[in-house]
Amino acid sequence: MFEQAFKNIDDALWKEAGCTTELDYIEQTSWLLFLKYLDGLEEDKASIAALEGKKYGYILDQPYRWESWAAPKGKDGKLDQKAAATGDDLRDFVNQKLFPYLAGFKARATGPNTIEYKIGEIFSELKNRIANGYNLRDIIDHIDELRFRSQTEKHELSHLYEAKIRNMGNAGRNGGEYYTPRPLIRAMIQVVKPEVGERIYDGACGSAGFLCEAFDYLRNQGKLSTSDLKTLQTRTFYGKEKKGLAYIIGIMNMILHGIEAPNIVHTNTLTENLADIQDKDRYDVVLANPPFGGKERKELQQNFTIRTGETAFLFLQHFIRILKAGGRSAIVIKNTFLSNTDNASVALRKELLASCNLHTVLDCPSGTFQGAGVKTVVLFFEKGAPTRKVWFYQLDPGRNMGKTNPLNDDDLVDFLKLQKTFADSPKSWSVAAEAIDTETFDLSVKNPNGSEEIAHRSPQAIMEEIAALDAESAEILENIRALL
Repeated sequence: MFEQAFKNIDDALWKEAGCTTELDYIEQTSWLLFLKYLDGLEEDKASIAALEGKKYGYILDQPYRWESWAAPKGKDGKLDQKAAATGDDLRDFVNQKLFPYLAGFKARATGPNTIEYKIGEIFSELKNRIANGYNLRDIIDHIDELRFRSQTEKHELSHLYEAKIRNMGNAGRNGGEYYTPRPLIRAMIQVVKPEVGERIYDGACGSAGFLCEAFDYLRNQGKLSTSDLKTLQTRTFYGKEKKGLAYIIGIMNMILHGIEAPNIVHTNTLTENLADIQDKDRYDVVLANPPFGGKERKELQQNFTIRTGETAFLFLQHFIRILKAGGRSAIVIKNTFLSNTDNASVALRKELLASCNLHTVLDCPSGTFQGAGVKTVVLFFEKGAPTRKVWFYQLDPGRNMGKTNPLNDDDLVDFLKLQKTFADSPKSWSVAAEAIDTETFDLSVKNPNGSEEIAHRSPQAIMEEIAALDAESAEILENIRALL
């Protein structure tokens, strides 16, 4: 039923001139799903309050609740066609009354970690792109068919939503920006082994895949007490996201996974000065796939000890600083980080090896990230002691990976098994810290067993590098002109 409803929603959105991509589809589906979810949450809380002899204070005023404007029901429980607005009336209500009212919660909320604030942020960022009020009525009716009150329903809906996020990532120019393969995330979590009571952080959370998978991992760790479940809901998962659409999708994804008021903040993490991070700000576990290839502004680079325009290198510095002593991290990064000879790369590798125990490097094959033409590695490290030995594993599923042959959980079984003891194999080996060049701190993946992979870059990756070099050259020329 859920799958058919999603298909019907996409079919209706396809008719809209303002919705032309997978990104548009999931954006418009998300705000409607959110309001449907909020209606169910409020009804559940009202029922609980009634059983306790209390009166529940609704978040939304009566005219703006789903049951009032989207799906008013008759005594028979079916849609009241006379009370349900459609056409221009429905579109105008959504655009001129509903959205401004919901956006106003940002100013009215008592704090940024409340669901009221999340409502305000979401509807300050979004706009309704469904211009045809009859299409909007059709989509709302399909959304209203969905039920996600039980855990089983939420589980099925979360899988469908994840599929939409994956499709959105595959359709975009940089798929990795929106979608990190879930098998890779699950493997990263199994190595890091978060525990209930620890605080888990992703400063570039995107669609919140790392936080959702970590929640599923912890929720399935044996029998949890009521206190444990409350801890998971309120004091475990923390994220930051710069882009509005990704922020909204991340919140919705966490909600569908079962976290009622996600602790995701809409902000640019890189505007934070490393020197301002205090002990109270630090986390036990960091899991992330930060964006790479960006060119950050000079004034923003001033926040970092090692100044560079490469977005991923700034994020790596942030993650190292924000980890607690003894904290564990797993970070996806471009494999060129291991061998780049520029000053920033060398300095950052030196800092990582000196301040953290970089115990594992997972070398991912081409095609791991759909739509992203770069090779990546995963860095696993613990903060507080220098690196003594680095264990490398060269992932080779034995096939060319792509949209029809994506990474799966079975591909990572051997890695997870060998990583527990840092065992040598045809695909794995160790390098002692004293064997690392102290001038370059080169960490290149060089399999001593003779199966080193020659990384052939895709045409897209080459073009992206050319574009980046052109931009860098233009910046240098601009600086020279400024001096003349």
